[in-house]
Amino acid sequence: MTAASVQMSGIVKKHGAVTALAGIDLEVRPGEFFSLLGPSGSGKTTTLRILAGLESVTEGRVLLSGKDVTNAEPGERDVAMVFQSYALYPHMTVSENISFPLRMIHEKKEEIENAVRDAAARVRIGHLLDRKPGQLSGGQQQRVALARAIVRKPALFLLDEPLSNLDAKLRLETRVELKRLQRALNVTAVYVTHDQEEALSLSDRLAVFMDGRIVQVGTPEEVFSKPATVDVAGFLGNPPMNLIPGGTEGFQSLKGPDVILGIRPSAVRIVDEGVHATVTMVEALGEEVYADLMVGELLVRARLREGERPAEKAQVRIHLDPTALHVFDKATGKRL
Repeated sequence: MTAASVQMSGIVKKHGAVTALAGIDLEVRPGEFFSLLGPSGSGKTTTLRILAGLESVTEGRVLLSGKDVTNAEPGERDVAMVFQSYALYPHMTVSENISFPLRMIHEKKEEIENAVRDAAARVRIGHLLDRKPGQLSGGQQQRVALARAIVRKPALFLLDEPLSNLDAKLRLETRVELKRLQRALNVTAVYVTHDQEEALSLSDRLAVFMDGRIVQVGTPEEVFSKPATVDVAGFLGNPPMNLIPGGTEGFQSLKGPDVILGIRPSAVRIVDEGVHATVTMVEALGEEVYADLMVGELLVRARLREGERPAEKAQVRIHLDPTALHVFDKATGKRL
């Protein structure tokens, strides 16, 4: 099985007067783990469904491994999709659910049994083959959905928010397994999520979607360290980047009124000499502690150093590390 490449050119999708996708250009390399990241309604799931053949395009072309599949049926595309809801058949056993795609193409019985055993072993559910989905936990159901997707050995693996129904601990464990599985199968994976931590940890590269458009493509490091627009800067990072209008009182010396300055909380320092600020809240998130600081009317978030713990309502002074500033054009929102 050869891992697929993906090329989408000028993809437009309209639902009546509503434009869901406004000209998507996307290239995914063979064997890549590629994420589509963005807020709800940004167009990422529509893009995935077009790749799967579950939705038609209004304009544009879709190529898989160089072959034009724009109008091809889902069954003609050599892709497998894992849905957020898992979409298992409740009346079938785990074994029957996994084997379903092979039975649909009338594979030989012996070959189906071997393929089911292999797929179940890969996701560690070999002991659950006789159970029904209703007898399984959410995490186990998710593994059945994965096994059903990989049993056909597809060239392209499409995943739509597959971890969103799992609890935090299980989500973390499954994330690691998913990457291991993708690498072991040497399959191209396109993964939809609104969870930036998931996208940043899993992806070789990712595309950030906003309002039916792709606003940035790059490695996790590139997208995080050099966001292309104010919107990407405000979306990525937990907590996200501070966005400060240039010329704000206290920061007048910085870059003038035509820009927006971005600075991550980790680059905001509490110092002896600097801009006056009032501590409005101190928040501990596990090992990290954050402070909300008011500079005039402006809220600035700082990640505190070890041993720093100012009291709420305390008056402090802050300094922004000039080497860590991101500068955006106020009119266009683009990085300067």
